[in-house]
Amino acid sequence: MISALTPITLTGDIVQLVPLSHDHRDALAEAAAEGDLWKLWYTNVPTPEGMTAEIDRRFGEHAAGRMLPFAVIHRADGKPVGMTTYMNVDVAGPRVEIGSTWYAKAVQRTGLNTEAKLLLLTHAFETLGCLAVELRTHVLNQQSRRAIERLGARLDGILRHHQRAKDGSIRDTCVYSIIAPDWPAVRTHLQWQLERHASGTTA
Repeated sequence: MISALTPITLTGDIVQLVPLSHDHRDALAEAAAEGDLWKLWYTNVPTPEGMTAEIDRRFGEHAAGRMLPFAVIHRADGKPVGMTTYMNVDVAGPRVEIGSTWYAKAVQRTGLNTEAKLLLLTHAFETLGCLAVELRTHVLNQQSRRAIERLGARLDGILRHHQRAKDGSIRDTCVYSIIAPDWPAVRTHLQWQLERHASGTTA
């Protein structure tokens, strides 16, 4: 029986999400190095030197039944350009969070994120039968918050003093969700965004 922890490949026109592997390490390290992404204090992008440890961490979370990690492949050139996951997996719900996501600077603000989220949400709601899908981000990460809101997710609330950030500061976390009844409208909206991107308007 397929669950949110079952490795799977999800394929769109722009992006392919494949089970994370150490074979992706060097390309992911290069992607993280582009724009020094790990230096953004409010994100958790791994350093190029720490990519092996981060892949191992995600494997450990999968083994513990908490995460399904993907490498994000840009189909135009077949290169890994980031990582994403189903995390905080509740198999019984089922319910998942889409998170631990980062992309190379070159593919940010393109249709890649929109299509990746469409693939993950379609699988979550239409194959796994999820009750809801969560997305979380730092309260001060305005770029991430805008991207999540463009997906059609609604803000459930803010977890104050939720966790400690990598620089030692205390993070307030915005919790967004899409619930099953929202999904048909969200799916239509994401498909429309991708059509706009294909016609030359950024999605």
